[in-house]
Amino acid sequence: MSSLNKGVGKVEVSLRWDPSPLGEAPHDLDIVAATYTAEAPHGEPAYVVHFDSRSPDGTINLTRDSKTGQGFGSDEVMTLEFERLAPTYGRVLVGVVIQQRDGHQVFGDVANTLVKVTEGHTALGQDDFAGLPTATAAVVAEFVRGDTGEWQFREVMRGYDTEPQVFISLMGSD
Repeated sequence: MSSLNKGVGKVEVSLRWDPSPLGEAPHDLDIVAATYTAEAPHGEPAYVVHFDSRSPDGTINLTRDSKTGQGFGSDEVMTLEFERLAPTYGRVLVGVVIQQRDGHQVFGDVANTLVKVTEGHTALGQDDFAGLPTATAAVVAEFVRGDTGEWQFREVMRGYDTEPQVFISLMGSD
């Protein structure tokens, strides 16, 4: 059955933050995406995309990666092409993690954070993490495939206080 509802197609998730103060350890934030099959939309993801990786089919790519927050504009950018994602997949979660190699850092420690989700020039959602000052990681967007195949965006902001690798296993367990 076809549908007149287009859903979301090609989406960009961008993240920015200010560099840490001079003399302090750098703030290193990363966008991650976890993809789940339609048969198992919760729990462990089928695959994860993060720095130095992309999805096996090339539909999810990290196109900009910063380790410090220095520079103009967005520090991290991930592109997700839902119109090309195989029908096997039914759910994609996008999260942001703070690397913890230089001590425990939380969103409240990082100045001027902002995550945006856009489709073309249309803003789907954005948040500054102000509601999650003690979290080290957060799920910031959920995309779910509908019964007729269209992808729908759901804005979420769910924080965690855990290591980045543990976050990957927790983010889809809701």
